[in-house]
Amino acid sequence: MTTISFNKLILGLGTSLLLSSCATVSPESRLRVGLMDAGLSPRMAGCMAERMVDRLSIVQLRRLQSLAWLRNSDIGDMTIDRFLFKVRALEDPEIFMVSSKAALACTLDL
Repeated sequence: MTTISFNKLILGLGTSLLLSSCATVSPESRLRVGLMDAGLSPRMAGCMAERMVDRLSIVQLRRLQSLAWLRNSDIGDMTIDRFLFKVRALEDPEIFMVSSKAALACTLDL
């Protein structure tokens, strides 16, 4: 009986490890959600996240997450120019350049 319980324990641990690996969120998904939390429309956030995720470091992506508090202070969707003004305040030229290019490309695509 101990062997059966031990086998079930091993099976349960293996299953939970597999499920937890599936539950991890990709950097692109996190960026998309962060952009929506900052006030961008879901469509714009998805487009921009797809273009930005491979061009910025993890540290830079985390700095962008700090913009999520903006939504709480504003009602409605944020305009792109206001969003870029806030991104520029991060004082990282690369984040601003990548965000600007993504915003321009996505505005033309949508």
